[in-house]
Amino acid sequence: MAPILSRVSSGFGFGKKTATAAGASVPITATGGVISEYTESGTVYRAHIFTSSGTFTVTNGSSAVECLVVAGGGGGGTNHGGGGGAGGLLHGPAFSTTTTSYSIVVGSGGVRALPYPSNTNAPNGSPSTFTAPGGTATATGGGGGASRGSDYDATGSAGGSGGGGGWPETGTSYPGGPGTQTPQPITSFGTFTGYGFGGGNANNNGGGGGGAGGAGTPGPSPRAGGSGRDYSITGSPVVYAVGGNGGAPYTAAPGTYGSGGSGGSGGGGLGEPGTPGIVVVRYTLPASTGTAKATGGAISYYGGKTIHTFTSSGDFNNTSGSPITAEVFMVAGGAGGGQNIGGGGGAGGVLYSPSFTISTGPNAIVVGAGGASRIGYPQPGGVGSSGVDTTAFGKTATKGGGGGDWTGSPNNGAGGGSGGGGSNTPGTNSGGTASQSPAPGTPTAFTGYGSNGAGGTGASEVRAGGGGGAGGAGSTGPTGHGGIGIQLPATFHNPASEPGPVSAPGGLGAPGPTATNVSGGTSGKFWFAGGGGGGSHSSNPAGAGGGPGGPYAGGGSGEPGPNSNIAPAGRQNTGGGGGGGGSHPTSAGGGGSGGSGIVIIAYPS
Repeated sequence: MAPILSRVSSGFGFGKKTATAAGASVPITATGGVISEYTESGTVYRAHIFTSSGTFTVTNGSSAVECLVVAGGGGGGTNHGGGGGAGGLLHGPAFSTTTTSYSIVVGSGGVRALPYPSNTNAPNGSPSTFTAPGGTATATGGGGGASRGSDYDATGSAGGSGGGGGWPETGTSYPGGPGTQTPQPITSFGTFTGYGFGGGNANNNGGGGGGAGGAGTPGPSPRAGGSGRDYSITGSPVVYAVGGNGGAPYTAAPGTYGSGGSGGSGGGGLGEPGTPGIVVVRYTLPASTGTAKATGGAISYYGGKTIHTFTSSGDFNNTSGSPITAEVFMVAGGAGGGQNIGGGGGAGGVLYSPSFTISTGPNAIVVGAGGASRIGYPQPGGVGSSGVDTTAFGKTATKGGGGGDWTGSPNNGAGGGSGGGGSNTPGTNSGGTASQSPAPGTPTAFTGYGSNGAGGTGASEVRAGGGGGAGGAGSTGPTGHGGIGIQLPATFHNPASEPGPVSAPGGLGAPGPTATNVSGGTSGKFWFAGGGGGGSHSSNPAGAGGGPGGPYAGGGSGEPGPNSNIAPAGRQNTGGGGGGGGSHPTSAGGGGSGGSGIVIIAYPS
């Protein structure tokens, strides 16, 4: 495919209205995802934003609908490794909906490559799909970056965009993988345009991964990842599907949705995981259904309130000219679980205020990422990766603590907003301590929610402890369930954003138990910050994420043995902890990654 500009400023979905976009005949009623309503060039749009798999359901009317589908980015290679390729990106034509359901799958990012000297490519990202009557449009997962090449072919993997090649010890210049994303036709409404480019070649260092807007740069310098593409389909410009950078000193934090992970530094440095994908559907409305006093995040209107939902970092800018009294809910990134009978990851800490005064002007919102998967056996004893703090208005929701590993010592879960679960090894194997505390505010203080992780059971049960959840501690054997989460206050329970079943919730938060927490509201819906379940040995059942009967509240369940699977991850934008890995005689089950956090703000419209 011919190269394109990395930032596109015209065309449907890039900030300008077209005749097709305005062709809605009957306003539609639809559910699914996080809702964003905004005006662009005089046209009112509503977008449904899916950061986890779910269903876009049209219950009434017919409208011209636009769709963006981005796959998960590939993981970065280790030890002078190549950057991961971005997930393939599909931009759909405006098509006429019917009163039916459209299945949406959001792909996960590829984990980073195994530690040196394993010499393997990082895994590819997972595909994202949009299924309608007439077919399925598939965005291909980004290619994994190659690791240092000494005894294997360190060519970057093919993918939606290709992974970068790994450092060639032998003098051979290993190439990057090709970008394979193709246009995707669906009989009922036309063809999605596909974007994906190849990874950079390696030369004395790993090459950059390809992006949706351009190819990765070869090593040794600058070995930058390929550029992404800029869309305003959610209401504000976002750059999607950026390629991961080659190995240090050019490593960088992962980009936004569908971006490849950066390659690791020399001396055995691990690469970064790729970021999950996203699917967005938008259509026109005849008029706005509410009034906003601020900008930032996905804006929706429900129950006489204006709601701003931040699924990624941004600015909340009070433009009203006077202070706003708002209800604020903040969740930090959940932690990854431990490996090889690993403890469940602790959930991200939660802060909640029913009445907080926000001054005029911009306020930086930082949404914490989830902790990375812990993989690669044997490794020195340790814990799963902690999450990342979420900050807003001078307040900090504290990252979740990682689950303990079985190998080495100590085997304790780490402390955090909620603590990680301990592994099962006899001796020191306690759960991590919760550190989320209240935060002062005006006129009402923020209440903090976080709980301890549980210890493992030792040789008789051979099960690790569950990570703590925002609403309760993890449990020890013989269950090892993650701690219960917490329910979002009723103010935010817009039926249009209700999460679906555990397998594909797709909305705001995740399913939970029928009991309520914080305040009343919809039973079994809108739950956050469940702890990860503990892993187990052999065929012993592993712990459920978010409490008995789960997975609930975004917590990943533990993985039983004997297998080398990576345990389920915490769900994105819930702060759920990742599940603990199961046992395996030679390779060990990896710990699941934690779910990213969220910030939600509501005030009278």
